[in-house]
Amino acid sequence: MLWFVAGDARLTRQGRQAIEAEDTVNYVSLASWWEIAIKCSLGKLSIDDPLDEFMKLRTGEGFRLLPLESQHLLPLVELPFHHRDPFDRLIVCQAMVENMAICTGDENFRRYPVKLFW
Repeated sequence: MLWFVAGDARLTRQGRQAIEAEDTVNYVSLASWWEIAIKCSLGKLSIDDPLDEFMKLRTGEGFRLLPLESQHLLPLVELPFHHRDPFDRLIVCQAMVENMAICTGDENFRRYPVKLFW
């Protein structure tokens, strides 16, 4: 979502097209918002607006919040540690439970049983 909003060239053409497709419903995991907040507080990420305003703008652009539900945690018990990042592991579990695809260029996601587009 950050690369899409910024027009970052690291987001592939296929990724951008999938996000922009009329039949696509785009979700941003609460885990992603949490990670963004932490990175902003540590000075590792800078966004143009205060976080609450940035989130409202993204919602206005059609990005929906995917809340973290208790059932999203259940796959964590047996999820292999192909990826050690706790936020990414939560996103994988959410995708598994909700049967959603993930837009990512992170190769570690390919090792999990989730649909990807990039």
